[in-house]
Amino acid sequence: MSLTEKNDSIKIGMIALGCNKNQVDAELMLGSLASQGFEICEDPVECDVVIVNTCGFIESAKRESIENILQCCELKKQGVIKLVVVTGCLAERYRDEMAELIPEADVILGIGANDEIGNAIKQALAGREVRSFYAPENLEMEGRRILVNYPHYAYIRIADGCDNRCSYCAIPAIRGRYRSRPMENIIEECKAFASKGVEEFIIIAQDTTRYGEDIYGKRMLPELLKGICAIDGIRWVRILYAYPERVTDELLDVMASEEKIVKYLDIPIQHCSPKVLRAMHRKASTSAEILAFIKHIREKVPGIALRTTLLTGFPGESNSDFEALCKFVKAAKFERLGCFAYSREEGTASYDMPNQLDEETKERRAEVIMQIQTLVSAALLKKKVGTIMEVVVEGYDNKNKVFRARSAQDAPEIDGIVYFASPEKHCIGDFVNVKIEKSSDYDLLGSLVE
Repeated sequence: MSLTEKNDSIKIGMIALGCNKNQVDAELMLGSLASQGFEICEDPVECDVVIVNTCGFIESAKRESIENILQCCELKKQGVIKLVVVTGCLAERYRDEMAELIPEADVILGIGANDEIGNAIKQALAGREVRSFYAPENLEMEGRRILVNYPHYAYIRIADGCDNRCSYCAIPAIRGRYRSRPMENIIEECKAFASKGVEEFIIIAQDTTRYGEDIYGKRMLPELLKGICAIDGIRWVRILYAYPERVTDELLDVMASEEKIVKYLDIPIQHCSPKVLRAMHRKASTSAEILAFIKHIREKVPGIALRTTLLTGFPGESNSDFEALCKFVKAAKFERLGCFAYSREEGTASYDMPNQLDEETKERRAEVIMQIQTLVSAALLKKKVGTIMEVVVEGYDNKNKVFRARSAQDAPEIDGIVYFASPEKHCIGDFVNVKIEKSSDYDLLGSLVE
């Protein structure tokens, strides 16, 4: 029997790169393939077909995507796998270039063609080369998903696309206009995951605070959160990618009153210089205004942990702009912060802006910001020593004989780790209480509270 005669004899592997929004795309494709009878396999070298779901946001992500594609093409050349499938943002952003640059790829799909993945693989197995692209707004956001992370949490994408048009960002060109999912669909997805033991929902979109504006005529994130919190069996609800100027008192009141919403909010600020923010096509707030905004959030939601991202080396960022950013980081005392050097991306408004900075300056400035944040983080975590924290187990460190866990104030993969010693056996996804005994720059160490 040939591979094309029986789908369940075809083993499919997925390499999911990039952000958690892209991860949801990968999970939907896997769910679709499994529903069509394909066998999902974790190890690429044991697969017949490997899908590389790429990221094309910034230069470093593009390099990582291309490296993974080329590695899979080499496996195909060696006869280890049969097909290489390329999907995701890089394929969408560079439609023409991908086919020319990597002719070894058997299938290349833009994100608007993700729901064709099964038929595309069948065609490629029959010897046909597949190149399929549609408008990104055709991206299917509903359907069965197979989680590629730990089974106790799931990313819940409430919208896709973006209308913010920040001058440094290629996402609107890749993902299209902002599109919200119907609230009832989101609630049903959450109920289905909760019935399978998922206890943490992480709410994502390019801009979560804009949710509902396009289909309901008003922003509906607070109402959506209330609906999710009413679902039995869930423990934590986390909000990422909240656009600063759309963080309303209504949203903060819901966060403060709903016990299941963790006291954590991701609000990408990007900078504190009005001049730089204006050039970024973002609201031109001053440092004082942003600090007042942060103070207001902390007053409305006591004990909240705030995460942000900053961008250094944007065109025209002067020495005084950067010095102001350093002072801002010291004053704001964000519990979690990531800083990235500006990546000059073709097709964005900032690409042709004057006064581009050299790579060394951009990277050095990002490093300085992170050095400052290291001191801020260390001081904040030191205050946690002696407290008892609820954490979720996510692994075991054999070398140091401690469990690895995450608190309610830590998002997966991007934030800190809580290590703890315990005489008991714990499974991934177990929630336990830990007394914090030591702290480092970004992590905590404690022991099980019995």
